[in-house]
Amino acid sequence: MIPVHSFEGRKVALFGLGGSGMTTARALLAGGASVLAWDDGEAAKEKAHAAGVSVVNLADADWREFAGLVLAPGVPLTHPEPHWTVKKARAAGVEVIGDIELFCRERRRVAARAQFVAITGTNGKSTTTALTGHLLREAGHDVQLGGNIGVPILELAPPNESRVHVIECSSFQIDLAPSIDPTIGALINLTPDHLDRHGTMENYAAIKERLVANAETALIGVDDAPSRAIAERVAKRDRSRVLTISAEPSPTSDIYVERRKIYARRGGAVDALADLSEASALRGAHNGQNAAFACAVARALGVSTANMQRGLNTFPGLAHRMEQVGRIGRTLFVNDSKATNADAAEKALLSFSDIFWILGGKAKEGGIEPLRPLFSHIAKAYLIGAASDAFAATLKGHVEFERCGALDVATKAAARDAGVSRAKEPVVLLSPACASYDQFANFEARGDRFRALVQELIAAQGSVEAHV
Repeated sequence: MIPVHSFEGRKVALFGLGGSGMTTARALLAGGASVLAWDDGEAAKEKAHAAGVSVVNLADADWREFAGLVLAPGVPLTHPEPHWTVKKARAAGVEVIGDIELFCRERRRVAARAQFVAITGTNGKSTTTALTGHLLREAGHDVQLGGNIGVPILELAPPNESRVHVIECSSFQIDLAPSIDPTIGALINLTPDHLDRHGTMENYAAIKERLVANAETALIGVDDAPSRAIAERVAKRDRSRVLTISAEPSPTSDIYVERRKIYARRGGAVDALADLSEASALRGAHNGQNAAFACAVARALGVSTANMQRGLNTFPGLAHRMEQVGRIGRTLFVNDSKATNADAAEKALLSFSDIFWILGGKAKEGGIEPLRPLFSHIAKAYLIGAASDAFAATLKGHVEFERCGALDVATKAAARDAGVSRAKEPVVLLSPACASYDQFANFEARGDRFRALVQELIAAQGSVEAHV
C-alpha cells in the first residue's frame, strides 16, 4: 500500500467504499489523515466500519471542516448532474479529487523522478497496459501494474526511482486527477463513449487530453480525428516530447505498424522494432496498435529490441479479450466475452477466418447489423440468449446458424462442427456482441463458463484418445 501524507493532520471526506474506495481510506489513514466516509450501500458501510474506517453520514457533516473530498470514480462528477457530495464540496470551496491524484501528489513528495506510465484510450487500454507491464518485467524492471485494471493504484508498492508504475486510467479517474503528470502518457484512440457521464464528445476528449498534456513524453495515436487534434495541440507546445503512433503504414508517424511489423522513425531513418507474426495473443489490427504503444513505452525506458520481441511472443493476453483458451486438434477456442457490442466483436471477426461464432445475450442498439461486411469470415453461427430471434433475422440467407439457447449447448455444437471442418485453423469464437445480463452476472462470468466448457471438452477428448 502507498500511505498518502498529503492530507496528514487534516480531515477528509470520502464517498464510495468499493474496492478502490476502501484502499484509499486505508492509505489516507496510514498517512495521518482523519477520514470520514460514506456510501449508499449498507454492506459497504458495514465492511468499512469493521475495518476501522469512520463511517459518517456526510449529508449531515460541516463541509467547511474538510480539506478535500475523495470521490470514487464511479460517482458522477459533472453529468448527468454532480453527485450531492460534489455539490456540497463545491459550495464549501473543498477540492474534489480521486485516488490517481493522491498517487500523483505522493509520487512528487517521495520520488519525483520515479517512472510513472499512464495509459488511456477508448479501446485497448487494458491490453496495452498489461502488455506494457509484461514487456518491462521481461526486461528486468520492477513493475507495479494497476489502476483501472485490477489493483487499485494506492494498493501498489510506493514509488521509488528503481520502480515503474504502469497505470491504466479511465476518463472518470483522469477527471478526478487535475495534476496528473506521468513521465510517459499514452493516449491510444478516441471514439464516443461515456457521454452520459461527460456530456459531449468534446468534454470527453478534453478529459483524455489531460493525461498527455503534462506528460514528459506523450505517446498519441493519430488514427482518429480527435486524437490527431490532441497530438497537434500538444506538439505546438513542445514537439520534442510528442511521439505519434499509427496502426497503419504512415509516412509521418513516429511509430507505425505495417504488415504485422512495428517500425520507428528516427530522423530520416526507419528502424524495425518488432515483428508480431509470432505473437499469437496479439492478432488483429487493433492489437497492432496496442503493441505499438507498448513497444514505444518499452523503447523510451531503454528496453532492447530483443527483449521487446521476447515479451511480445510470450504475452499471454488478457482474460476475456480474444483469450486463446485451448485447442482440440486444429481447432482453436477463443474467449472474447468482453465483446459486449458489435464494435467490439468486429475486432475478433477481423482477426480470424473460418469462424464458428457463438453470439447472443442481451442485445445493444443496432444489434449485429454493422457486422454484415464480415459475414464471409463466418463458417457457422450459434445463437444464445435473448437476442436469438433478432440475430437470426439478420443472419438468415447470409450465414448458416443454429439456435442453441444456452452457452453449453452452443460450445459443444461449435466444437462438433469445427472438428470436421476442412479449414487449416477453424476457430470456435465466443464474441457475443451482447451484454451478458440475460444469462450471466457479467461478461467475466460468461467467459469463465466458456473457458470451463472448453477445458471439459479437451479433457473428454484426451480421455477418448487414451482409450483408442
